[in-house]
Amino acid sequence: MNYPDVWELSSIFKGGSTSSEFKQFVEETDGCLNELEGRLQSGLERIEELESLIVDTQQAMQRVREASAFVSCLTAQNVKDEKAALWQGKITVQSTALQTIWGMIDVELTLLSETEWEQLLVKKKMKEISFHLLERRESAKEKLPPAEEKLAAQLAIDGYHAWGKVYQQAVGRMSIPFVEDGQEKFLSAGQLQNRLHHVDRQVRKRAFHLSEKAWGEEAGLFAATLNHLAGFRIQLYKARGWTSVLKEPLEMNRMQDETLKMMWDTIKKNKQMLYPFMDRKATLLGIKKLAIYDVNAPLPLRHNQSIPYEHACELIISHFKRFSQKLAVFAEGALRDGWVEAENRSHKRPGGVCTTFPLSKQSRIFMTYDGSMSNVSTLAHELGHAFHAHCLKEKEPLSQRYAMNVAETASTFAEAIVADALVEEANTKEMKIALLENKISRAIAFFMNIHARFLFETRFYERRKEGMLSAEQLNDLMITAQQEAYGQQLSTYSPTFWASKLHFHITGVPFYNFPYTFGYLFSLGLYKKAQEVGSSYEKSYIALLEDTARMSVEELAKKHLDADLTKPDFWQEAINVVLADIDEFMALTKE
Repeated sequence: MNYPDVWELSSIFKGGSTSSEFKQFVEETDGCLNELEGRLQSGLERIEELESLIVDTQQAMQRVREASAFVSCLTAQNVKDEKAALWQGKITVQSTALQTIWGMIDVELTLLSETEWEQLLVKKKMKEISFHLLERRESAKEKLPPAEEKLAAQLAIDGYHAWGKVYQQAVGRMSIPFVEDGQEKFLSAGQLQNRLHHVDRQVRKRAFHLSEKAWGEEAGLFAATLNHLAGFRIQLYKARGWTSVLKEPLEMNRMQDETLKMMWDTIKKNKQMLYPFMDRKATLLGIKKLAIYDVNAPLPLRHNQSIPYEHACELIISHFKRFSQKLAVFAEGALRDGWVEAENRSHKRPGGVCTTFPLSKQSRIFMTYDGSMSNVSTLAHELGHAFHAHCLKEKEPLSQRYAMNVAETASTFAEAIVADALVEEANTKEMKIALLENKISRAIAFFMNIHARFLFETRFYERRKEGMLSAEQLNDLMITAQQEAYGQQLSTYSPTFWASKLHFHITGVPFYNFPYTFGYLFSLGLYKKAQEVGSSYEKSYIALLEDTARMSVEELAKKHLDADLTKPDFWQEAINVVLADIDEFMALTKE
């Protein structure tokens, strides 16, 4: 079967960034938003009017999400698409208008008497989204008065979100000279990033130093964008009376602070169990100690040939089938129908991402595929995201909005299915070693790399309350965080990682780090359960995914896994899955 490596967007809107169809859609959305705001300003006299308004606002939300997903695809596939960048600004304005409308609705919810509140929740279309309405009602009580929140949202367009756009535009302009096969090439940031996973250590080392140099040259600009982003958040939090910078990300992830602390504490207690693996990998690479660019590098074994894209697609589908026929059928359709942008070319954004079109009831996956096992894992990971959205596509719009930490559950679960199946089917000892190494290295990324990001960001925000930090101070802060997170086990660290990592500069999601580790460990606990039950677990798995957008993570774990996330047991059992892989790897590489 043919699996195209360039995605198809014309079924969403024809014509790309010059699409007249898309232009009309955006203009119609403007009309919807203006009409909704007018209804709110006219006043709501009956519960039925509020119900109708909430239903219509959800539809407007789907329109804004549809447009935002399309523009994100355009800007990802070509960072030099100036028209797409202009559209991005327009959609930001619409998102802000929608945010303002929701804020006004939230106020209406807080003004309801208990009797009126109960009357609203029994309405047919309100029952499924009652969790979200309660969440919004309680959250509104902790924010500024509506007029002030509206002003803050409007000022954020040019005073907050704009800094994220400046960062992305600057990254899009980066072109780094790199000599390869005797020729000098100019690589995008994403293409250079792929070279950091090259099997040849000299290539990795050269790519790393060129990367540090390139990001270092732009460090002044990126220090400014990061400082201004953080400064805006801190001032808004201060005005709301919020003392902790983790308040918003924890609420967005429907997660208790006790759960987050317990997760990191359990990881820290187990970190020393990872050090022998890191030492063994260094030995297999022929070096004394791993550098940061060696942590995710493949082992120099004979089986490390490039995996063609179509072969990767077939591998993923066949292994998904072993667990879930529905997941396999879905993945095959997505890959066949051009939902994936994987071509290795210039002018693409770095990284991998899945974006959902709620009205079209489709998703699109973006990555740059270079044939590595790491890229196969990324493709499986993003297909997991798309399947999660697929399972919720018929729900009410608010009940499709799951938090980032549980979003990472379905993706990492899909990744685990493929990784485990490949290890099990490996027909040589050498191949099994390489596949186990790939699995364990990804775990180290969640336990150490993500931990370094979390440590850096929490400390940066505390320091930022006192004033702006220079690029040199940010470098020092990053090195200290990496040294602590990696347990001083590396010979070289990446001081400019704060600049090169997009997640620090995204305005839509604060603290874009710990949810990855949560999702990884939560999915391991879930995967362990699935292994015990077998293929019949498919129904229970889909039921869990359907609940991810309508309860806290603690409630989700209790209902579907009978686990208490504020206690260490669940986290330790999940970590034990990784430790078992390490034991097997150490035994296989003992010679």
